[in-house]
This record gives sequence, structure tokens and C-alpha cells, in this order.
Amino acid sequence: MTRTAFCAFATALSFALPAFADDPPEADLELDTVSVFGRAISLLGSIESASSGVVGYEDFENRPLSRAGELVEVIPGVIATQHSGEGKGNQFFLRGFNLDHGTDFSIAVDGVPVNLRTHGHGQGYLDINFVIPELVERVDFRKGPYFADAGDFSAAGSARYKTYDTLEEGFAEVSIGENNFQRGVAASSFAIGDHSDLLLGLEAAAYDGPWVLEQDLTRFNGFAKLTHSHDSNHFHLIATAYDSEWTSTDQVPERAVDEGLIDRFGFIDDDLGGETTRFSVSGNASFEHAGGANTSWTAYAVAYDFRLFSNFTYFADDPVNGDEFEQRDRRIYYGGNVRHERALSERIGLSLGGEIRRDDIRDIGLFRTAARERLSTTRQDKVEQFSAGVYAIGDIELTDRLRAQIGLRGDYYDADVRSISLPENSGTESDTLVTPSASLIFQPNDTLGLFANYGRGFHSNDVRGATIQIDPVSGEAVDTVPILVEAEGAELGARVEVGRFNATAAVFWLDLESELVFVGDAGTTEVNDPTRRFGIETSAFWRATDWLVLDASAAFTDAEFDISGDETEIPGAVDTVFAAGAVVFQGPMTFSARVRHFGEAPLIEDGSVSSDATTVVNAAATYDWASVSLGLELLNVFDAEDSDITYFFESQLPGEAEPVADRHFHPVEPRQVRATLRYRF
Repeated sequence: MTRTAFCAFATALSFALPAFADDPPEADLELDTVSVFGRAISLLGSIESASSGVVGYEDFENRPLSRAGELVEVIPGVIATQHSGEGKGNQFFLRGFNLDHGTDFSIAVDGVPVNLRTHGHGQGYLDINFVIPELVERVDFRKGPYFADAGDFSAAGSARYKTYDTLEEGFAEVSIGENNFQRGVAASSFAIGDHSDLLLGLEAAAYDGPWVLEQDLTRFNGFAKLTHSHDSNHFHLIATAYDSEWTSTDQVPERAVDEGLIDRFGFIDDDLGGETTRFSVSGNASFEHAGGANTSWTAYAVAYDFRLFSNFTYFADDPVNGDEFEQRDRRIYYGGNVRHERALSERIGLSLGGEIRRDDIRDIGLFRTAARERLSTTRQDKVEQFSAGVYAIGDIELTDRLRAQIGLRGDYYDADVRSISLPENSGTESDTLVTPSASLIFQPNDTLGLFANYGRGFHSNDVRGATIQIDPVSGEAVDTVPILVEAEGAELGARVEVGRFNATAAVFWLDLESELVFVGDAGTTEVNDPTRRFGIETSAFWRATDWLVLDASAAFTDAEFDISGDETEIPGAVDTVFAAGAVVFQGPMTFSARVRHFGEAPLIEDGSVSSDATTVVNAAATYDWASVSLGLELLNVFDAEDSDITYFFESQLPGEAEPVADRHFHPVEPRQVRATLRYRF
């Protein structure tokens, strides 16, 4: 789509939905002055760990966001970065994990799991660009492997995103900014019966970025949600559609910038980028039974198509054509889950649940390319992967102030790999795992909660690593790896709630028996040693006055391979994360500012090379007048020249005789201004 056509589309969609809305009564034109912050909700008595929490409602209203992936950063201690274009899934960091794209952090949106198993780019690939931020009502998050209902990819943490069922008022808005940033979004809900509502949302965005090579990002999102509620029973039918294309400036070697070969925002290979398409349909429901029992279920089907072109080493392997490669993933995945909760007595509750999922991966592969044209096949497969999990959670009130929760989970995974490029790597494998968990929750008074948690969790490996026999690059025999990798951890924490103030603190340890992953960039497996992490996390939220809201969070983690010797550092394990924000309400004006800091991380096992710390400040201001709002965002207020992400590896530039080991970085974007005009109806 041309830029002119895109602008026309964005403008049209921003004013399309109001035409279908009923004229609001006169009273609706008055601004609602009641603000509900998810972080202010009292959680004592309803959570099982100090590091659990809720973010939502007004928490999202005035938060400056430079990209959709930063929705994850509403969770204390989580960092989302990027290294190859905004159309791609983010890199995530939490509790000393370089989570890659989600290997040990799981997300579900309206009950639909987002992490992708056996993905062409990375195990557990997590891309939330299909989420329209304005339609997210709340995020419920938990950290650690202490929850029997969490399942795959949740060793470090998990989050459940819930979208709005209805909107108090519809809206249409248009945003523009530097570097050809353009975005249009509109959404509204409509009553279509006595007990039914329909919510529709549309988004279109385009962005070139500050890069010498224009990013040329285009993104389209569609969202529809039908809600039917009667008494205490609720049903939702949801459909989403997402399409994105982009050109990427990947991480670049420091030596190329230092020697003046390229600009800090320059590039080495101009053929990189990708495209993603995602369509989903899902339904979920909850029913209350006599006696207070509750049953809920979710069913879903997702069609997904992904292509990504990258080049990390430039000309190290192929001095003539270069080292560009394509990663491919095309699949349909579908499944569902069910949960039943009931009281066995006045002091004992029981939850029983189960989930199934099947990934039908029609095409997954790695190809050598030049100018996005395939030269050869490194590996190409078709994969069918099935999983089933069941769990039981018992909640016991030992006294009026002391509660215990005991959980047990069992999982079964089965995979059928059909290798097109190397038939020797075909095969079938299965794996099972049983994981227990336990928690103690003590609430000595109405303002303090104390928590002790222990549990085992897991992440799954790329199942191609469970059937592999021959390395597709070297042709040598290799060892297989298990499908399921177990994690074990514990946490002690406290939560304080006093009036408009709440704070949490937690200390934790987490062991992973082996960080075994399938390396999509090489088409083979990489076996890492067991790891151990110790850390402390704190967070605080304070509604100081009716016009001032403050929050802060900090996390410190010591992460190492659990081996002897000097090479125990885990590359990419960020040791320090800090975030803080303030929101000021002054009549029709709202001001907000946030600081985001993550510390240095080792880049190689002996710790001799590390990344630099990164600190970015964003600010925003909004003026409301009748049904119109005007907003301004100032991103990277102090124009920090830090890095979004840094790696250390060998690469070879044109003219270099041999590969050179160097730090490769992707810079944070420079200071820029964005303006938004919103109309509410």
C-alpha cells in the first residue's frame, strides 16, 4: 500500500465507527472524573505470591508507549527491547533471563496462548503486535514456577491480557509524529440485544523510523468481540486479524560506526525485514452453578504466517553472496482449556483444569538467501505437535489468617517431525512431566500479607531437537535433546496495603535444569549448562493526592551457570532493572513521565565483555475539551544515545580479510515528538 493510500485509510477508519454509534445522551458528554488504577486494587486475600499483580484501566490511559511491545513493561521488572524492526516480536528480559522472544515467559490474550512452539525464529516466539493497546482492560501477571495452571514457557513468569467487553464511550483518533509516524485507531461498542454487546476496533499504522534505511513499516489490526451476559453467566466470541510488513536495520558492529563506515542509525545489509500475518477466532465462557461452583472454558484457532530475513555475520561464511538467511513459519494451531472451581467445605476449595493444543506446522525452515532470493535450503520441515495438560489446585484455610495452596500438574507432549531437507532428522518423540507446587499465605492484619512459594515448572524445547540426528550445517552426528526442560524455584515476599499506598518486596531463587534450545539461526541444537538465579524485586504504587500518582519498581538478579570454573556468566542476563513514573492531573490537563533503566549484562561466559546500561525517559501531556482530547508525547526526552540491545559475536564486513569479534548493537531511537487527536462519542 502506498503512503498516500495508507493516510487515506487511517483517516477513514478513525471516523468510520462513529457513524454506527447512537447519539449519546447529553449527560454522556460530561467527562468522567473517577479514575480507577489497576495497581491500586486491593489484592490481599486474592493472590498467592507477593510478585503477582494487576495492571489495567487508568494505568494505560496516560502511559507514553513507543511500541506495542512495551505493553509487557507494565509488569514490574520486565524489559522489552528490539533489534530487527518493529514488525517483529520483541526481545524480553526478566529475573536475569534473556528470554529471547518468550522462551520462559508466557502470555495469553483473552485465554488464547500467544507463545509459539517449534517456531522458525525462536522457541516460544512471542509477538503481541496484534494487540490494540487501547482495547486492553487489564493484565494479570505472576512470576516464578509456583502455579499449577500456568504451564509451558512460564518458568520466569506469565501474564494474562484481558480486552474490554464494552467501552464506556467510543473513540476515534489520529496520531502523527517524526520519521513519518502515522497511526489511526477507532473503537466502539454497541448494544445488539438485552444482554449482548458488540465491540469493534480497527488500527492502521505506518512508521519509517530514524534509520538511514527507512523501516517502511505498515501494520493493520482488526478486532471484534461479541459479549453475551445473563445473570452470572458470560460468553464471548472474539475474532482478530493482523498483518504487518517492514524493512529492518538489525544490530550493527561497533567498529563500523567508530570507523565512520556507517552512521549510528546506519545499516550493513539493505535486504532485511519481514512480514507477519495472523488471524484468530476464539470463544470463552464462564458459568456459575448452584452452591457457588464455577466452570470456565476457552476454545481457539489461529492461522499464522511468518517470514524473516536476517544477516548477523555479513560476509563471514559467504564472501560472494553474503550470509543473509530466511526463516519461515506457517502454521495453524488450535486448542482449548477448561477449569472448574468449587468449595468442598467452608475452608477447602478445589480447582480442576485441563488444556489441549495442537500445532499443525505446514512449513518451517531456514534458507540461505541473497536479496531475499533463496540460494539453498539449510533445513525445511513439517511438524505436528500435540500437548495435553491437567492440574489440580487445593486451597485450604488453615486458620482465619493462614491459607495454604497445593498444586499438582501433569503434561504430555507428542511430536511428529517430517524433514523435507534431511529425512534422517525425521521421527516421532514424546515426553511427560509432573510438577508440584505449594504456597503459604499469612495475613496477620488487614494491611499486610506474607507469602512463601515453592514450585516446579517447565518450558518446552523445539521438538526438531528431539528427533535430530545430523547437523544440517556441518553434516556431523549430533545428540538429541528432551522436549521438556524442568525449572525449580522458591520465593519469600510481602505486600503492604495502606490507604492509597501499596508496596511489595520478594526474594527468589530459580534453577533451570538445562537451557536447551533449538537455534533457529543455525538449524541445530545448542546445549547449555544448568543455571541458577537469585534476586530481589520491589514495587510501590501511591495515589498521593487526587492530582498526583507515583509508582516505582526495581529488580536485582544474580544469574550464573551452575558449573565450576570461571566461565559461569550467562550472556544477556541483565542484573538491574528500574522503572518509575508520575501522573499529574490538573483540571483538563494530564501530565505523565516515566523513566526506564536496565543495567549492563555479560555478553560472553567469562564476563570480560558486557553491554552498557540503558536509561530512557518518556513524557506525555493531554488536554481534554468536551469530546476532544489533544495529546503530545516526547519520547527519549534527554536524547539518550544508549543501546536497545547488544550482542557479542564474530562478523566480517566487506573489505575485511577475516571475521572480527565485536559488540553489535541496536540503538534506542532518538528524541521525537508525536501528537494525537482523539474524538470521543
